[in-house]
Amino acid sequence: MTLRLAPISGDRFPAWVARSIAEYAADLVTTGVAAEDAHRKAAESMEEEFPDASPSDENAVFDLVADDGAIVGYLWVGEDHSDDPSAWWVWDVVVDADRRGQGHGRAAMQLAEDYARSHGALTLGLSVFTFNTAARALYESLGYETTGSDAASIKMSKRL
Repeated sequence: MTLRLAPISGDRFPAWVARSIAEYAADLVTTGVAAEDAHRKAAESMEEEFPDASPSDENAVFDLVADDGAIVGYLWVGEDHSDDPSAWWVWDVVVDADRRGQGHGRAAMQLAEDYARSHGALTLGLSVFTFNTAARALYESLGYETTGSDAASIKMSKRL
């Protein structure tokens, strides 16, 4: 099983934004944030990250494409918000529910590392919700270490 990254096209980008907002808001609700506040926060986050309503090399969004050509999820990876251009972040990675357990998450993270490294990254960080124990176990198995946490999320990082 191999996976490849395909940049999200301009015509698919608005649908991806809507999906990402909905998924992030749902996760925030799971952590106890009120639904209205969660949706507002998720929408504001997207507007801030994509002010031109399109991805870039430094803030890239990809479809995860399996061997059979099926899109099995997406990856959003880019520079983090520090002043260090060698520090990159996995902003979101999602494997569709019906395609989980097939190694796509691991492959997606390895592709994220390769992409970040090719753009000068020396570290790759991420944040995982505390309730997402399967994702946390995956990240730990890939060498990510906890760098901080709060009640809702755990920050992790890996030297590339």
